[in-house]
This record gives sequence, structure tokens and C-alpha cells, in this order.
Amino acid sequence: MNKLPLATRVQILSLLCEGSSMRSISRVADVSINTVTKLLVDAGTVCAAYHDQYVRNVKSKRVQCDEIWSFCYAKEKNVGAAVAAPDGAGDVWTWTAIDADTKLMISWGVGDRDAVTGRAFMEDVASRLASRVQLTSDGHRAYLDAVPAAFDQVDFAQLVKIYGPAAGASDERKYSPAECKGTKKKTITGKPDPKHISTSYVERQNLNMRMGMRRFTRLTNAFSKKIDNHVHALSLYFVFYNFVRIHKSLKVSPAMAAGVTDKLWEIEDIAQLIEAYEDRKREAKKRKPAK
Repeated sequence: MNKLPLATRVQILSLLCEGSSMRSISRVADVSINTVTKLLVDAGTVCAAYHDQYVRNVKSKRVQCDEIWSFCYAKEKNVGAAVAAPDGAGDVWTWTAIDADTKLMISWGVGDRDAVTGRAFMEDVASRLASRVQLTSDGHRAYLDAVPAAFDQVDFAQLVKIYGPAAGASDERKYSPAECKGTKKKTITGKPDPKHISTSYVERQNLNMRMGMRRFTRLTNAFSKKIDNHVHALSLYFVFYNFVRIHKSLKVSPAMAAGVTDKLWEIEDIAQLIEAYEDRKREAKKRKPAK
């Protein structure tokens, strides 16, 4: 098997992290779409494992949580009429938890926007934190049970947005959200500081996701076709965001600001994680006894 040169791997990973579509990457890098797909799968696998192992014991004081919508293969309302819809087709929600000070993406999860997914997500968030935090979410009801169940002690509040009807004719406003008329701060448990009851940072991060991952772009045909590849793309993106990209206001990467790493990563570091992963697979295959 021909091994993809390091420079080509770096080029493909860079384009994946900067929001290019997989087919445009195959044209720019002059490789097959299968090569791009395989590298995405490998990158997602190693990045998920790295995040799970090393983004631990985070010394955070304030955490913000939110959910962002996307879909796989077809929107939920169209799955029934879709031809050969795979498992995982339909609406997909990505749950995110960000440190308000260092902007580190502490945890993320993919699933439905229900109590089961919310409980699993909040348990993962709690397992990665070093001490008691102030946590703010939106007004989604799933948090009301998930947060107290996951945390022994937490200062938890919700920022509930109050929406009104969108102005303008219905056809003109078809793809626009309802107008936000105001917000209401609700203390749920503990003693959260009212000054820091906010979801601004995590909502801004959700915008970064829409702009930085082609499959999150609205009103295009760039949506995910397989749920597994959707998850792999998220795994790669969040390691890139945490370790590689310099945050403009912090002047360092979020992982450096949070003390998770002491150096600024480059895309080459992710490529080297993949090479080490492939080496381990080859060694395991050699050790496997023949039938």
C-alpha cells in the first residue's frame, strides 16, 4: 500500500479544519475522495482518543453549555420518504461545554436533544472538571435533571431567551429565527454570580462551528451523509480548535490557556498522531496469530 506523504496529509487535514468540502479537497490535493475519507476517519479516531485522555482535571471556574442543530442524510421530517436512509439519519444535535475564561472546549457530545443524551453529556462534563464551577445553560428542560444528577456541587443557572414573532412577511422570513425580545436569568442550584450568567461564549463557538465545518453550513448539499463521518469531523475540529488555532484575544491556544498543554500545536502534530496510530495497528496485525 502506498503511504500518503506527510505534506499531503497536512494539506488535507488543514483544508478539513478550515471548512473545505471533501470533494473540493480531493481536487485540490489531487487524491481520491476515498483517501480524504480514510484520513478523516483516522484523524477523528485519534483526536477523539486524545481529547478523552488529556482534556481532564480542567481548572475551570465558569462553564457555558449549549446545543447546535444539524442533520445527517436528510432532515428528520424527510427521513421516512428518503431512499435507503442509513442508521443515524435525521436531526443531529451537538452538545458543547466551553470554559468561559480560557475558551477551552471541555466536552462535546452528539445525539438527540433529549434527557438521555443530556444526562450522558453532563456526566462527561463533570468528569473533566477539577473543582466546583458556575455553569450556565440555555432554557432547555433536559438540563434541569441532567446537571444536578451529574454534579455533586454546582452553581447552576439558566439564561432563558424570550422570543416573539419574526417581523416581515412569512415567505421573506422563512429561514430566519424568531426575534429575541429579551432574556431571563434563573438560578437553579447553588449561588451563581448573576454577572456571569451568560451563554455568549458558547453561542459564539457554535457560530465558529457553522463557519469552520462545511457539513454545518445551512441551505447547501454539504450536510453529513454518514453519522460516523459527522462525529469524526467534530473530533478533528475540536482538537484543532483547542490545540492548534490561536485565540485572538488570548494570544495562545485554548489548551495552552487552560494548562492542558505547554506548547502551540501544528497540523503536523495531528498527522503524527495518525502515523503513530497506524504503526500500532500494523504491529497489532503482525502479532495476531494466523488461523
